[in-house]
Amino acid sequence: MAKTAQEAYNEILAHIQKQGGSFSSWYCGITEDIASRLHNDHKVPEKDHWFIQRQCTNSTAARNVEKALLDKGCDGGTGGGDDNAIYAYAYLKTSVTEP
Repeated sequence: MAKTAQEAYNEILAHIQKQGGSFSSWYCGITEDIASRLHNDHKVPEKDHWFIQRQCTNSTAARNVEKALLDKGCDGGTGGGDDNAIYAYAYLKTSVTEP
């Protein structure tokens, strides 16, 4: 179910805070194909790894989540994705992820 920007941000933020590390140890972004982006492009393991994704109502909402997470100190950058990029995600950077 699609989330508003605020709902998605709150849930992702709570997940990051549950892990307890610094925001700079997390990477955030947006995409239209969450599985490919997380597990193929970023090499995030599908099991036993800290990551979260939320489907947003539209790409503007996803971009707002991404910007708010970047403002908190997460790694990443703006400008990716297109109008179909409705998923906001974050993962803990480790030796197996890219970056």
